[in-house]
Amino acid sequence: MDAIIELNEMIDTATFYGLNNRNMLCLKDQHPGVRVLARGYEIKVTGSEEGIRQFEQSLRQCEAFCLQHNALSEVQILQILHGEHPEPQQTANLILHGVGGKMITARSLNQKRLVDAYLDHDLLFAVGPAGSGKTYTAIALAVRALKNKEVKRIILSRPAVEAGEKLGFLPGDMREKIDPYLQPLYDALQDMIPQNKLEEYMEKGVIQIAPLAFMRGRTLSDAVVILDEAQNTTIAQLKMFLTRLGMNGKMIVTGDLTQVDLPLSQRSGLRDALERFKQIEGIACVTFTDKDIVRHPLVKQIVNAYNRPLDEEKKDETE
Repeated sequence: MDAIIELNEMIDTATFYGLNNRNMLCLKDQHPGVRVLARGYEIKVTGSEEGIRQFEQSLRQCEAFCLQHNALSEVQILQILHGEHPEPQQTANLILHGVGGKMITARSLNQKRLVDAYLDHDLLFAVGPAGSGKTYTAIALAVRALKNKEVKRIILSRPAVEAGEKLGFLPGDMREKIDPYLQPLYDALQDMIPQNKLEEYMEKGVIQIAPLAFMRGRTLSDAVVILDEAQNTTIAQLKMFLTRLGMNGKMIVTGDLTQVDLPLSQRSGLRDALERFKQIEGIACVTFTDKDIVRHPLVKQIVNAYNRPLDEEKKDETE
């Protein structure tokens, strides 16, 4: 008889099958009574009913290990099938394993605080300078929640506020106009989800990336919702966004109050919200500093240079 076994959609098939399918060959060698044909997320097994049952049981054990640790080797397969517990590589502050087994970790104290705050709060604000990992950590938390089936969707948004160019004058249709604003979100996702699976999720709406204006009228349930660059929202826009939160939903709002691109006459919705929500339980705010910057070492010096008043520099020059 024939049977089709479907792998968990969040598994990295390259890791699970191994180089040149060595993992699958090792697993099949432990079940000589069946024939196996693996393609993508489907595995066709031919053999007796009992042989197929035993093979699937072994495969599911290996699948569970691979999902948890994003690693699987022939040695680990044999240990699993012999009832042993393979020792995965241990890494402090691990959030999840990304593409190719890349370890996505909290790399600074405040990134770790954001990870911890996520467990106990449904609305989080992450505020701080460029390069401190606010958005990257937030997206890692969202992908982990999706992988663990804690939510059904990830929704990522940004306000389309121009820093020099007007949307109407940019070439292309609306999607082509807004994609440059959303590219940092795509970059982070590509580190954490294989490209073919990411494209599938986006086609099915499991992962949605849209400008802030597209959020009006929606109720965002069973989802992790991230608003990036929130310093460029108005008070009305941020109020609209925050009131989209639905049941079994979490929101993470990130921004840098030193990079507001709104007209001088408009108050930043992020600054307003941080003042309004100080005493509300269930809302957490993690403030990042230049010590959290994990980009090129020069980025920290650049941020500090812009934060330093020019009059102090002129004073130093005259002394």
